[in-house]
Formats: sequence, structure tokens, C-alpha cells
Amino acid sequence: MNKSQAPTHSVVEELDVVIIGAGITGIGAAHYITQAFPERRVTVLEGRSDIGGTWDLFRYPGIRSDSDLHTFGYEFKPWKHRSAIAEAPLILDYLHETVEEHRLDRLIRLRHRVVAASWSSAEAAWTLDIEVDGPDGAVVERRQMKANWVFAGTGYYRYDEGYTPHFAGREDFAGDIVHPQHWPEDFDYSGKKVVVIGSGATAVTLVPSMATGPGAAAHVTMLQRTPTYVLSFPRVDSLALLFTRLFGERRGYALTRFKNIWLDRGVVVGLRKFPRTGRAFIRWANKRLLPKGFDVDTHFNPPYNPWDQRLCLSPNGDFFQAIRDGHASVVTDRIERFTEGGILLESGQELEADVIVTATGLNMRLFGGIQLSVDGRPVDLADTVSYRGMLLSGIPNWAMAVGYTTSSWTLKIGLICRYFTSLLKHMDALGYDAAVAVAEPGMKTRPVMDLSAGYAQRASKIIPRQGTEAPWRMALAYPEDAKLLRGPLVDESVHFTSRADRTVDGATTAHADA
Repeated sequence: MNKSQAPTHSVVEELDVVIIGAGITGIGAAHYITQAFPERRVTVLEGRSDIGGTWDLFRYPGIRSDSDLHTFGYEFKPWKHRSAIAEAPLILDYLHETVEEHRLDRLIRLRHRVVAASWSSAEAAWTLDIEVDGPDGAVVERRQMKANWVFAGTGYYRYDEGYTPHFAGREDFAGDIVHPQHWPEDFDYSGKKVVVIGSGATAVTLVPSMATGPGAAAHVTMLQRTPTYVLSFPRVDSLALLFTRLFGERRGYALTRFKNIWLDRGVVVGLRKFPRTGRAFIRWANKRLLPKGFDVDTHFNPPYNPWDQRLCLSPNGDFFQAIRDGHASVVTDRIERFTEGGILLESGQELEADVIVTATGLNMRLFGGIQLSVDGRPVDLADTVSYRGMLLSGIPNWAMAVGYTTSSWTLKIGLICRYFTSLLKHMDALGYDAAVAVAEPGMKTRPVMDLSAGYAQRASKIIPRQGTEAPWRMALAYPEDAKLLRGPLVDESVHFTSRADRTVDGATTAHADA
């Protein structure tokens, strides 16, 4: 059965809150919302065939978190594993445990992909158009749901394609070309010469994973156009183990979480406030871990300041160890073209390769490409402004969750979910059923992802904006956000309406609560 033949389910199901996405964000949101409102009709729609989002999608060697799991994990579920920096299978186990322990599986509907969402002010409801896929990925049914609120936990990149720039001569290369987002199952690179194009977190993870251990490549070369800041980081947090031993699982986890939040914040603030000192420290740390005489100033000397882009973590210095042992190397140059046997660089050097891995980044796309409309008018996300990192101007009853770029993603999710549930309680108490953030005309704005990373720059014209002042400015770290989101619940920027406000001809009177 093809897409056009898929039958339409005629009954429109009505719910209170629909959460889109069953990754780390959606699962966390489901817990917070159902804990706050056990009687509300809540469901989680996941377009893929399993939960986990990023941690189920990516299968490349060594995929892991680049944040410690004491802050990347949920505050309501302690991270129990010894490793503070964890590979994807451990994170997936953690997410499955969370779903099981909190009975969230009853809410999750897999292979339910939302393709469009339209808001009706008259009904104070979203109508979601959903395609239900069969096990083979073909659409077997179309259906609709109505919901008073939508909580989008969809992440910020395209799940169906990664970013690969055009490389001249690509068709001439005789070996395999692989993008980490589409890693083939059981791909065998043992004994082969591998070139990994890129210098971000994915490349820094891939290089030591492919260069060492069973089935290792003959040699792995990281080919970068621009160097990245890389820091060694302990895989095991010895203080976390001590806190757990002294204070028990929950208190030890809470103490470790508190410690890491402030330690992380101190590092970010320190590096940004004193970039020259930070650059010198990172260079010193890198030099200690690299072979004697290694050209640190060519390969580990970025042209930007620390935290203008994310730092890459190397657990126990595994990336540097692979270089030190001769299993991996770094080349800083630009690509002229692919050749039959590898890559020709602008310097004239040719890198031999049997496998080329294009760790060249992501394509950004909010809300999984869902087509939004409000009262029949299509929504252009680039025209919207983020309020408190959760609401978007002009889009009623639609919450989003985008985590931090300079701290653990999940820290932001917990704060947003607490604000979301408090907002709903406020609306219940005053009899409101719709809320919308309204930005001042002519407000000064900048991109919502304030990074110089390529994926953020490429998407600057298709993603929302942020203001320059709170509550329209996206906070960069947990302590700042905690203060903002735990402050006054609403202000004049949020307009509320209720059924009593809506007249027969559809006119609406909006209330702004301070």
C-alpha cells in the first residue's frame, strides 16, 4: 500500500496534551506532565519504530554523550552506572528503564509521525495530521488528533539526512563513503585505511573508536579544515562514587549533579571571560597528551575563542592516546577533490583511503518538518521569537524544548517542563484555555542558536529568533535559567484567552497577566 492509498481513520481523537517525540526530551516531558496532571489525557507520538531519539538513531562506532550523565540524566532518576561519560547503549538502557519505572509505555505510540498541525482559536485546539507507518516504513493509515496543547520534543536536526557538502570527484573514489548518521549495520572497516572528514564531537569520538580495539582500522586520519578545542575528561567521576557511598544513591546523585552544574558553569564562564588564558591552558593540556614534537599550533589552535563553539571531550584522553600510539593522525588542510584512491588536498598531499567518513555535521530542522498554521495562516518559524526558551511568539499553546549548547541538554528540559506545568496550573486556576507569547514589533533579535558552528549558521534563516533581553533571550546555562524560570510565572508578554472571551462571531479578547 503506497502513501496515496493509505486509509484515513475517520474518528478524531481528543486529548489534553500531545508530546511529539519519544527521545530524551519527550520521555522527560511525559514524566513531568503526568506527575503534575495525572487525570489529563496525554500521549507521546514517536515517528520512529523505537524510543530513544538520537541514542537509537545513531549507530556509528563509539557514539556517546559529550556531557556527564549526572547532568545529562533526569533529576528524578539517578544515573547508576560507574561511567559518567556513557556510550549510546547505556543511555538507551537508562531511557528504557525510565519508561518502564514510570509506566510511560502506556502513553507512547510508535510509528506515529505528525506531518501537519493547525490551530483553531475558536476551538482553542490543535488538529494534528498523523501518518501511521507499518513495520516496513510504508504509511498504512492517516488519522487526526485534537489537543489543547502540543509539547514538541523533536530535537533540532533532520533525522532522515545528515549534512554532506559537495566534494569534487566523489564519484571517482573506489572505496566506501559513509556519513555517521547513516552508518551501515555490521560495516567492516577492519584493516582498512580510514579518513574521517571533520573535527567536531562526532569525529573526536569516531577516531579512537575506529583506530583501536577489536576490528580496528589499519590507520585513521582525521582530516580537518579548522581545528577544534579538545579536552581530556575523566570517564569515571570519583567524587560521584564517593558521594553515593557516603550519602546513598539519590542524595549522592543530587550532590554530584549540583557539583557538576556549578563546575561546568565555572569552566564556561572562565573560558569566555579569559579567552587568552583559556586558550593557553587548553594548549598546555593538549601538548602534555600528544607525542613529543607534535605540531600543536597547526592542528589544535582554533581561530576562535573557547566556547564560541562547543568544546569536544575526550574521555580519559582516548583521542590523544590513539595519536600517541600511532593508530591515528591529524591533517589540517582543505580538500581539492576525491580521487580513486583517497583525497587530494590543496597542499598537493594525497591521503590514501579505503573508507571516507563524512563527519561533516547535521542539517537543522525544528519540529521534524511539521507544517504549522494558525487560524489558516502558515507559520514561518524564522518570523517567530522564543519566549523563555519554551513558547514561540504568535503560536498559541505550542511549547518547545531545546536544550543547552554549552551545558548538558537535559538540564534545560527539566526547567522547561516545570515552567510548562506551572503555566498550565495558572491557566486552570483562572479559567484560561489558550496562551500566546506576543513580541513587541521591531524587537531586536538574533538567531536562537547563538553559536558559530556550521549547522547553526546554515539554519539561521529557517529557525526562530531570540531577543536581547530576558525573558526573550535564551539563557546559556542552568543557573541563569533557573533564576528566570523560577521567577514570576507570567508577564505582559503572554496573552491569555478563555471560552468566555470568545464571542459568537469569533472575536477574541486577550488578557495579559503580570
